[in-house]
Amino acid sequence: MMYSTQVSYNSAIKDQIPYRLFTRREMIPPRNDVLWRIERGAVRTLTWSEEGTFITLGYWGSGDLIGSPLSKVKPYQIECLTNVEVSIVPPHLWYHDVNALLSHIQQAEELLSIVHCKPMSVRLWQFLVWLSGKFGREVEEGKLIDLNATHQEMAEVLNTTRVTVTRLLQQFEEEGTLVRQKRQLILRLPN
Repeated sequence: MMYSTQVSYNSAIKDQIPYRLFTRREMIPPRNDVLWRIERGAVRTLTWSEEGTFITLGYWGSGDLIGSPLSKVKPYQIECLTNVEVSIVPPHLWYHDVNALLSHIQQAEELLSIVHCKPMSVRLWQFLVWLSGKFGREVEEGKLIDLNATHQEMAEVLNTTRVTVTRLLQQFEEEGTLVRQKRQLILRLPN
């Protein structure tokens, strides 16, 4: 499922909205007074447990709104998974972004439902299908996930170990449902 949350502001408003650039692995600063609209790139929102285990709250891309005002979770961080360009959306303009806000809720619930799938092989496969819908593009071999999520990052989302993710990815590859090209994954989805 591709998510489209692009908002069209009139040009007078759009010219007033500041843009910021962040590099891969940089943290977007938490601010209670603004939302960030991702114009280009991908981020993940996360928190961590008392034991220090990372908990991924979501993966977000172009058109998505992110930011502290959308979460009650503390601590809350936004980590850039790629180079990212964001625009700052002040509170008086949030009403323009109702579709993006609804999309945020829908994506979070979709990811939550995936995290509760059993067995783990189904959970990982459903997560890969979700990623391909959000960050994928058609290539000759299937659907390429245009996001280099590490095995550890996938494990953090799915509440499992890196070793389990690696083993299951190898199993999918042996079954022919997944192809690896360098560090990228291509899903062979049925039509």
